[in-house]
Amino acid sequence: MSERLRIGLLTHSVNPRGGVVHTVELAQALHALGHTVTVFAPAAAGQRLFRHIDCHFEPVPVAPSATDVVDMARRRIDAFVDHLAPRLEQTRFDVLHAQDGLGANALATLQQRGLTDGFVRTVHHLDPFSDPQLAAWQTRGVRAARAVLCVSRLWQQRLQDELGVQAHCVNNGVDLARYTGTPDARDSALAQRLGLRGAPVFLAVGGIEARKNTRRVLQAFALLKPALPQAQLLIAGGASLLDHADYLQAFREDLHDSGLSEGSDVVITGALDDADMPALFRLADVLVMASTREGFGLVVLEALASGTPVVASRIAPFTEYLDDDSASWADPLDITSIAQAMRHALDPARAALLRTPPPVCHRYSWAASAARHVELYRALCIAPARQPATV
Repeated sequence: MSERLRIGLLTHSVNPRGGVVHTVELAQALHALGHTVTVFAPAAAGQRLFRHIDCHFEPVPVAPSATDVVDMARRRIDAFVDHLAPRLEQTRFDVLHAQDGLGANALATLQQRGLTDGFVRTVHHLDPFSDPQLAAWQTRGVRAARAVLCVSRLWQQRLQDELGVQAHCVNNGVDLARYTGTPDARDSALAQRLGLRGAPVFLAVGGIEARKNTRRVLQAFALLKPALPQAQLLIAGGASLLDHADYLQAFREDLHDSGLSEGSDVVITGALDDADMPALFRLADVLVMASTREGFGLVVLEALASGTPVVASRIAPFTEYLDDDSASWADPLDITSIAQAMRHALDPARAALLRTPPPVCHRYSWAASAARHVELYRALCIAPARQPATV
């Protein structure tokens, strides 16, 4: 391969979920190293990538409607195949790198057709799909890859134990120029727009879903509310491709039973503009990341870099990179433990520790992540390809 690599990165959406943010940050860092990078993502007519990038973005046309999650996944896999097949006949990529199972299954099909001799797959986490087709696609998207990367030691071990796949760990990063504790004009405007009048403000990022443990976070907040009558719980984001309707309904029943009011006590924003995220972290007094399953937890580093104390589940991957100075620990299955960690994070000494970004934020950079990716691309992508798995 040449000194300057031609890299294609595939991600499942144009919306800001963790894996998509990872793709965008990695693409920018690879571009800054001088490589030629193209990001591919399914997009309906008129959709744009959630953030401007300096490298090339190529939307993959996909129909906006789907009957269910399986149909949605099939349409996006087929859209990748239909878009990339003629593209690969004209353009040689040194590396094709899928950040999720949809892109990986498309590349597995293109590999079977002889249009590529292998691809890289990053696993952020695996989902416990009950649908056999989704489960089969998830497995195929890992086993068909020539090289597998993951973002934590937890998933490196899980891939070995569950699929017999040896993965290479490449950590995420944080942009310390973008995420800072220095206020700007957007902060007060965003607070007014979201109706943030309370103190303290507890922030949960990722929307309302089981993996994010949003119901227990709500119940923990309700336990704290009598002692903190002006407190608000802010739930931001949630642009997921998966169906969380049942969990959302249960959450709304919990909210009703709690006596808390949506819009005043509990503010649910849905998807926010990417430009709002630095201000969002600064407006929060605490980030509550009491997830039951994560690949890494990008928003933890972004909050810490912004001077916002963090509540984190005392489970891997958080325990891999956080310590007692950078996190208030919670048992994610224990509502009382989550509430105690939320109260602990309000100690003024916690915020004082974050007047400058803590050491953990300096240990993880996108530049270092990109450099490690390039090292692995060169070492792994010229090795003989494994035989692709079939389903």
